[in-house]
Amino acid sequence: MERNLSARTRAVVAGRPEEEGQPTNVPIVPASALGLGYAREDGTPTWVALEEAVAALEAEGDSVSATAFASGLATVSAVLDLLPAGAEIAVPSDSYAGTRGVLDHAERMGRLRVRRITPVDTSAWVAAAASVDLFWLESPANPTLDLIDISAVVKAAAAQSHKPKVVVDNTFATPLGQQPLALGADIVVHSATKLIGGHSDLLLGLTVTADETLGAQLRDARTRGGATPGALEAWLALRGLRTLPIRYAEASRTAADLAARLDVHPAVTRVRYPKTGTMLAFELADAEKADRVCSALTLIRNATSLGGVESSIERRARLAGDSHVPAGLLRFSIGLEDPEDLWRDLVAALDSFA
Repeated sequence: MERNLSARTRAVVAGRPEEEGQPTNVPIVPASALGLGYAREDGTPTWVALEEAVAALEAEGDSVSATAFASGLATVSAVLDLLPAGAEIAVPSDSYAGTRGVLDHAERMGRLRVRRITPVDTSAWVAAAASVDLFWLESPANPTLDLIDISAVVKAAAAQSHKPKVVVDNTFATPLGQQPLALGADIVVHSATKLIGGHSDLLLGLTVTADETLGAQLRDARTRGGATPGALEAWLALRGLRTLPIRYAEASRTAADLAARLDVHPAVTRVRYPKTGTMLAFELADAEKADRVCSALTLIRNATSLGGVESSIERRARLAGDSHVPAGLLRFSIGLEDPEDLWRDLVAALDSFA
């Protein structure tokens, strides 16, 4: 693929067959074995096409490689597989409940030691570099949208003799919002279930790294763990990726617009929006009011997950894993509906208890 192409163009052309006479799109290859090799070891043309396209978006360079997994959580397990028993990992105290659940389990079983750090406490992150073996960063954080100073953590890690690895969950930002590898991170992970797939119809995860050794280790973890993606899911994720730049740009414009309007609505006590991206969160006075808003909405879906073409909203504190989140916080995933239609739906719901 020609270098110096825009992200929008790379999303369209990366991972396509280049030989004359081949189909324009890599087809679904539902193969358990290719010749003498199992698909779980070497992948299929469908997986490889998706991996090439994601790697091309996340960072340019021949050494950058992506590995597709059966789910976003499978990427967490694969990364943890790189660590020896008893290793210490630093994780944001406010982050995706599924990731924290995997880490909590590993800690209970005595496999890992987990240090939980407030996302915005940069000094604590920097200080942790002296002892931790791996940083697991999530920025923007789910569901609070807090930001971590990735560059500061990378710099602190690089200054240590034991060189702790830096992993960044880039699900919310996508490769279009930030590129952690360019900031010095070792591994980037994505839940492609969300914005990369974009249509709420698949489960899939991805890791990306510019370190060939790490790339090989992550593929080996996938093989041994059997966390291989389905052929249909990989094909759907690649199809979704083709339109990611357009979807991300349009939904981000709507998100910025709605964040500004929500910020001045009298029922809203706080808006959390990092000035870019398709995700925002806003807070109401209490859980009861937040639940009433979710029930009153007719266009915006009250549903879990995020990143689809349809807008969705959820009160995260209702879940056991996010019980520490402010009770009235609503995580809002912006889709592709007309922003005026979304605002009318929000206002009607917010005004229902005013």
